[in-house]
Amino acid sequence: MEIKPVGSRPSVKPSPDYFTGAVRQDPLMEAPAPARVRATSVTFEPGARTAWHTHPLGQTLIVTSGKGLAQSWGGEIQEIRAGDTIWFSPGEKHWHGAGPDTAMTHIAIQEALDGSIADWMEPVSDEQYSGRT
Repeated sequence: MEIKPVGSRPSVKPSPDYFTGAVRQDPLMEAPAPARVRATSVTFEPGARTAWHTHPLGQTLIVTSGKGLAQSWGGEIQEIRAGDTIWFSPGEKHWHGAGPDTAMTHIAIQEALDGSIADWMEPVSDEQYSGRT
């Protein structure tokens, strides 16, 4: 058994190459090999969001507070709220983040494949975020 005391892992400000706006990541767990699951609590301030990306083995989001947005490539923007659980299939191109006027926090759970949990792509433009494209 290994216990990670609360506050023992620092918060992280993620790369602006992968996120737009103010975002904070708080690591929750990274299972040692041969397990490969990882979980992070991610807080997005209003208007903040990920870039387009995929996950080699899929991703589950559990919205823990606030209200946000999520979209799969070619699909409609969906509103997500505290209590919602979202599944993105392996290789599904998508983004997620806060709403324009509300912050949102979710737990992101994904597995690593050959050490990679995500393949990052282009930023989500303001037009895409607002649904104008």
